[in-house]
Amino acid sequence: MPAPPTTQTRRSNAERSAATQARLLDATIECLVERGWAGTSTTEVVRRAGVSRGAQVHHYPTKEDLVLAALEHLLARRNREFRDAFVDLPADQRSPAAAMRLLYEHCFGSTFEAWLELVVAARTDPALHARFVELETRFFDTSVATFQSMFPEAAADSTFARIALGLSFSVLEGLAIGRINGADDAEREAVLEAFNTITAPYFPHQAGGTS
Repeated sequence: MPAPPTTQTRRSNAERSAATQARLLDATIECLVERGWAGTSTTEVVRRAGVSRGAQVHHYPTKEDLVLAALEHLLARRNREFRDAFVDLPADQRSPAAAMRLLYEHCFGSTFEAWLELVVAARTDPALHARFVELETRFFDTSVATFQSMFPEAAADSTFARIALGLSFSVLEGLAIGRINGADDAEREAVLEAFNTITAPYFPHQAGGTS
């Protein structure tokens, strides 16, 4: 008796289109990390994504369109990384110091390097700059909401929450740039520990310690 025919689930046009876009955007970020802004081209992105030039032009007609879309894609990825850094943290270890370490270890790696490339490029590109400011604001607002949900007592004052997170991000960005520039690991570790020690008195009721 012949075997019944295998049923294959065919993807819809929308699913195929979304998959192509994701490949293009991931390839753009990968290219930004490895080659920088100057070395990122639509030709190289298409090669890395394994799609046709026509598919790229259909979804993102120009390099600017592609990079702006990748910027938003990168924002979503950074937001996921920011949230995921806290998911597996036990409740009794959810101190701001532990959060800082998780953020530094998980959220300021390759995606930060791609982000930094776009920060520099946006300085002299008005269209990119306008979109970057918009998306950076959205990212920060989402991060503040996450911070408030994790530390509701400490973050009850919304102004304090925004300042605390802004300060934390400034330190983390500086440490990430230091890592890129080859700064000594022990010195960067000392800076992180010093920041946690200095800020600990502002979170007297939080679980965990300063490490």
